[in-house]
Amino acid sequence: MSEKGPRSAVEIVMERLRQKDVADGVEHRPRTEQQKAAIAEIRSIYDAKLAQAEVMLRTALGDSFDPAVRATIEQTHQREREHLTAERDSKIERIRRQDETS
Repeated sequence: MSEKGPRSAVEIVMERLRQKDVADGVEHRPRTEQQKAAIAEIRSIYDAKLAQAEVMLRTALGDSFDPAVRATIEQTHQREREHLTAERDSKIERIRRQDETS
């Protein structure tokens, strides 16, 4: 038995995933402080951009009562959200992949 007592299902699953990563040869490298700061900055910028897009959506929807126009506005907003989210995730992934030596 473990000295720490019972473990939650999440802890058990996380341990199994860590073991699988070791078996598959996946290397875990902790993020540097610079990488953490850069990722936080990117998240902050894109959170602001997404919030701005949301405000603009609400304003545009408030100005229109035509269902067809509202649907077009919502589709445009959805595409913009997807674009911003993909751009944010891409930038974060680039930072995560940077070598610690560069």
